[in-house]
Amino acid sequence: MIEIIPAIDIIDGKCVRLSQGDFSRKTIYNENPVEVAKEFETAGIKRLHLVDLDGAKKGKITNIDILEKIASQTQLTIDFGGGIKTDEDVASVYDAGAKIITLGSLAFYKPEKAYEWQSIYGAEKILIGADVKDKMISVNGWKDETEVTIMDFIIQYITKGFYNFFCTDIAKDGLLQGPSIELYSEIIQSFSNVNLIASGGVSKIEDIDELQRIGCTAVIIGKALYEGNITLKDLEKYLN
Repeated sequence: MIEIIPAIDIIDGKCVRLSQGDFSRKTIYNENPVEVAKEFETAGIKRLHLVDLDGAKKGKITNIDILEKIASQTQLTIDFGGGIKTDEDVASVYDAGAKIITLGSLAFYKPEKAYEWQSIYGAEKILIGADVKDKMISVNGWKDETEVTIMDFIIQYITKGFYNFFCTDIAKDGLLQGPSIELYSEIIQSFSNVNLIASGGVSKIEDIDELQRIGCTAVIIGKALYEGNITLKDLEKYLN
């Protein structure tokens, strides 16, 4: 059964969503992310994708207090990303209650740090994020496009023993136009030992069924939940 992972994106301590990573296209959904997380847990959700958007923008963890509050007040398994740069950052995020760290731009620019942290904490505690535009990796909050394909990026990490990845198609994110089924199918068919988490574009419950059908191990859902396109009750069939 595909795992459901709601996303909570934080700006100024508030639960927000962006469209295609654009900070000028921001919608505030709740002033209290902790209450949102509790609501998810009450509904039977087990996992949370928590993103410090301020941290991602500044290159420095900014909202670790939100992580601490959610971790201390729920039993959710939290993956946390946004602004993780140093050994101290990683230690502080784990200490604050995250079970998994999410690495995006750092995984591209400084893979040796990701390898080092894997040797210390284990591959199961690291989630490699791949943001993609036309199958090419984008970094720095999607502002910079690279010449590296998603396939080459994943191969680089698989050979080092990593297996947990999430992939966001920038063209789909926050637009409620459906996920990138073709892209995810290609990745899954190419790398049978990868746990691939789909991210971006989910707009209706049928999208989740399709992602499960092609073999995604989990799906991150954001805007569709906050806009009411998918309700927590709709997700009950995946939560047993």
